[in-house]
Amino acid sequence: MKKSDSDLSQCFLPNFCGLRMVFVVVVIAQLFAFVVLLLNIQQERNEMWQTLGLASLFIQWCALASCAVMCVLRPYIAHFSHRVVAAISYTTIVLVVCLVSEVAYWYVFREAGSGTSNWQFVIRNALIAIILTGPILRYFYVQHQWRANVRAEAESRLQALQSRIRPHFFFNSMNTIASLTRIDPARAESAVEDLADLFRASMRDARQFHSMQEEWALCERYLEIESLRLGERLKIDWQVDDIPGDAFVPPLLIQPLLENAIYHGIERRTEGGTIHIYGDMQDKQITVSIKNPLSDELSDSHGNQIAQQNIRDRLQALYGARGKMQVDVNNQTYHVTLSWPYWNKLDEDTDH
Repeated sequence: MKKSDSDLSQCFLPNFCGLRMVFVVVVIAQLFAFVVLLLNIQQERNEMWQTLGLASLFIQWCALASCAVMCVLRPYIAHFSHRVVAAISYTTIVLVVCLVSEVAYWYVFREAGSGTSNWQFVIRNALIAIILTGPILRYFYVQHQWRANVRAEAESRLQALQSRIRPHFFFNSMNTIASLTRIDPARAESAVEDLADLFRASMRDARQFHSMQEEWALCERYLEIESLRLGERLKIDWQVDDIPGDAFVPPLLIQPLLENAIYHGIERRTEGGTIHIYGDMQDKQITVSIKNPLSDELSDSHGNQIAQQNIRDRLQALYGARGKMQVDVNNQTYHVTLSWPYWNKLDEDTDH
C-alpha cells in the first residue's frame, strides 16, 4: 500500500528522490572512494588513478542504485513501524550492493584483472554494505527523532505565542458595533462579520499557514472596523502589490502591527494620521514595512513591546535567522520592518 505524501514525514527515511539527498549521497560515495584509494597508497601512480577510477565508478553505482530503489520503495513501506522499515531498508540496500557487485564484476572488474573470484568480490562488498548500512540507518533515525522533537517544541511555542496576541481591539470593536446597531444596522452587521473572520483567524492552529492574500484581507477587515470608530482620522496608504499573493505566512502576522500603529499613534492624535504599508520581495525574501506618526504625549508602550516581541519570536521560531524584525523611531514616526523567506503551497508539497 502506498502511503499518502502528507504522512511520509512520519517515516524516518529521508526523501531519496530529492536533489539535495542525491547530491549528499554522491559526495559521501566519492569520499568513500578516496578512502579506498588511501588504503592502496603504496601502488604506482598509474595504478592509483586506475584504482580511484574503478572505486569511484563502482561505489557511485552502488550508492545511486540504492538511492533510486529507496526512492521508489519509501512510499510503500512508510506506513510500517520504524523497526520494519529499518529491516526492509537494510535488506534492500545489501541486496542492491550484491546485485551491482555481480554486474560490475562481469563487465568491469574481471576485465581489469582484479585478482579475486566472483563470489569473493560479491561477499566482500556485501560485508562492507552490512557494516556501513546499519550506522547510516541509525543516523537517519536519530535525525528524524531530533527533527520531530524540535518541530513539536516549535509548534507548542508557536501555539502559545499565537494565543497571546493582544485581544483589546475585540473590546473596542464590540463597543463600536454596539453604537452602530441603532444608528446603522447594516454597517453593524458588516462589522460583526469582519470581527467573526478575525476571531476565526486568531483561533486557527499556529501550524496552519495561509496566503498573503488572506492576510491582507484580514488586515483590511480589521481596518474597516477601526475606521467605523475613527472615521476620517484614519487614512491608509497601501503599496503591497510587489508581494505575491500566494506567499504563505502565519495568521495575524501583520494585523497586530496595524493595531499598534492605531492604538499608539493614530488614536492618540487629534488630527489622526496615515498608516503607510509597503511590501516588496527580492531574492525570495519578503519585506513588509509599516510606518505611522506618533502622538506628542508619551504613551504606555508596554503593550506595544509585548506584541512586537510576540511577532519577533514567531518569525524566529518559524524561519530562524531569515525571519527578522526591525524597529526605528525618529521624527515622531514609528517604523516597523518585517522580513522572512518566500514560500508557497508548491514548496510545502515538495518538502513532503
